Amino acid sequence: MVISRKQDSPKCDIFINEVKLKQTEKFKFLGTIISNDSKPNREISARTAQAKVNFQKMKTILTNKHISIETRKRALQCYIEPVLMYGCKAWTISKQIQNKLEATEMWFLRRMLWLP
Repeated sequence: MVISRKQDSPKCDIFINEVKLKQTEKFKFLGTIISNDSKPNREISARTAQAKVNFQKMKTILTNKHISIETRKRALQCYIEPVLMYGCKAWTISKQIQNKLEATEMWFLRRMLWLP
């Protein structure tokens, strides 16, 4: 993979024992998606989807009206937010990405509070 800010990443030919290595646009390394444009958009989309799946698995607890909202928020912070924010220290956050993360947080809270 060649990481570049340009739209068209340069082509690179690398040979090992006369076998040409394949150049890719993205790959998964230690659970994180790395792309050649060095933007975290794909990673954040994948993390959002994983967090929503985990939320659905814990839906009976997180949407239970007999459990206080504070307890449900703490469960969200313990079990769902780490899935969403894994690797976030390496992300370059733009306004668009920040809005997407905030929208995901609001999605969780609306379902916890039974709001449409």
